[in-house]
Amino acid sequence: MSKKPSKKPSRAARAAPSAPRRNKAATARASAAKRPAPPAGDDTTDRIARALETIAAHLASGAPATTQPQDIAKAEAFIWNPSGRLIPVPKVNRVELDLLKGVDRMRDILIENTERFATGLPANNALLWGARGMGKSSLVKAAHASVNARPDVNGRLKLIEIHREDIESLPTLMALLRASEFMFIVFCDDLSFDGNDASYKSLKAVLEGGIEGRPDNVILYATSNRRHLLAREMVENERSTAINPGEAVEEKVSLSDRFGLWLGFHKCSQDEYLAMVRGYCAHFGIKLDDEQLEHEALEWSTTRGSRSGRVAWQFTQELAGRLGVRLAVK
Repeated sequence: MSKKPSKKPSRAARAAPSAPRRNKAATARASAAKRPAPPAGDDTTDRIARALETIAAHLASGAPATTQPQDIAKAEAFIWNPSGRLIPVPKVNRVELDLLKGVDRMRDILIENTERFATGLPANNALLWGARGMGKSSLVKAAHASVNARPDVNGRLKLIEIHREDIESLPTLMALLRASEFMFIVFCDDLSFDGNDASYKSLKAVLEGGIEGRPDNVILYATSNRRHLLAREMVENERSTAINPGEAVEEKVSLSDRFGLWLGFHKCSQDEYLAMVRGYCAHFGIKLDDEQLEHEALEWSTTRGSRSGRVAWQFTQELAGRLGVRLAVK
C-alpha cells in the first residue's frame, strides 16, 4: 500500500511567511529614525499662546496714546482724533481780529458770548452761517485768541477742532473734557449733513437733550453755509416720503435750533470789500497808489465772480507776491 503524502508543512515552508513581517518592522523603524523628534514642550497650545502674545504686543505698540489731563496745558489749540487723542497745534492759522472787516456786529456778539463763557457765566452754543468766504472760521479763531489773552482768563480757554466726519465721536470727547479744569471751545468748520447721514443725532444729543448734556466747561461753535445744516433736497425728500411730512422735517431742522446763538454772514458790498483790501495792505506794509489799488482789487473780484473776505485776502497775497513783500505778522 502506498504511503499518503503528509499535510504538515516543512520547517522551511513554515519559516518563509515570517520573513516579510520582519522586513516591514525594520522599514518602520528606519522611517521613524529619519523623522526629527519634536522639541520638548512645543505643543499646539504653547504655539498658539506665543502667537497671541506677539499679536497683542504689536497692537499695543501701534495704538495711539490717549490724552492725559496734564497734556492739555501744553498747548492752546488741539485737533481731535476719534481714537481718543487730542493732537496739539503748535501754531494756529488765524487772522487778527482787527483785520476782519464788514462783520462788526457778528464779531461783537461772538466776543461777548465767548467772554461770558470763559469767565464762568452762562453762554450759548453758536452757529455761524451764511455766505462763503466772509470770515466765519476766521472769526471763531480770532475770538478765541482775543478772549484767551485777557488777564482774567489767562490762557485757560482751549480751542479744539473736530472734523465733520468725526461728529459721532463727540460723546467720547465730552467725557474726556468733562473732568478738566480748563474751558473748551469745540469748533467744527463747514458743518453740514447730506443724504441718509444720521450722525447729526449724536450732535443733537450733545447740544441739548441727552441725559448727560453738554459739560459746563464746554461750548460748541460751528460754521456752515446752510442755516439749518441740511441740504434743501434732503428736507424735501423727507417731506415727500414720510407718513407725517411735518414731523419728519421738524426732526431734521431741529438740529440748528440747539444752537442758541445764530450769526448770519451775508455777501459784502463793494465798499466793504475795498476796506478789507486796504486793511490788509496797511497791516502788511504793501504800498500802492490808492487809485491803482482800487482798480486792481475790483478787477480781481470781477474775475472771481464774487466779493468776500477770502477774495480780498487772495488778492492781497497776489499783490504782495508781485511787489516782493513778505506777509509777516507785525
